[in-house]
Amino acid sequence: MNTIQLHDKHFKHYINANQIHKAIDALAEQMNRELKEEPLPLFVSVLNGAFMFTADLIRKMEFDLELSFIKVTSYSGTQSTGMVKEVIGLNDNVEGRTVVIVEDIVDTGVTIVKLVEMLKAYSPKQIKICTLLLKPDQYKQSIPLDYVALKIPNAFIVGYGLDYNSLGRQLPDIYVIDSHSTP
Repeated sequence: MNTIQLHDKHFKHYINANQIHKAIDALAEQMNRELKEEPLPLFVSVLNGAFMFTADLIRKMEFDLELSFIKVTSYSGTQSTGMVKEVIGLNDNVEGRTVVIVEDIVDTGVTIVKLVEMLKAYSPKQIKICTLLLKPDQYKQSIPLDYVALKIPNAFIVGYGLDYNSLGRQLPDIYVIDSHSTP
């Protein structure tokens, strides 16, 4: 599909599934090299958007790990509200452990800052940030992003776990909003 419609918006094809999986393969190779000696790292997947990325990524890990989920939200429609709301919290022991936050997309970084603040209160050994997508022109935070699969410009996207008002998560490819179309 070259274009799709979700609710009142049109989206153009942007990144195909093959490109996504090649980027995840490269990311997994790096993580396998760097994290293989860590004793039982805890991967914390940020719901709902990171679930597909997390599943594909952890299947490629060559070391034992634990997986947990946390649900936070900061979007309304196509815009970030700038406010992060914790919906489902973390129930795992992180003290003294390497924690890898797995995000679908990092733009302003407000969610990352909130998650790192929350996790630091539990005294982890270290916190690593992993994201499928980064909007480098939007990210102005001082927290380093350790693992970035793909960099994209500042545009609203859907597919491969990302949604527009709950639609589009199931798409294997990524689509970008078409600002020139009308519903």
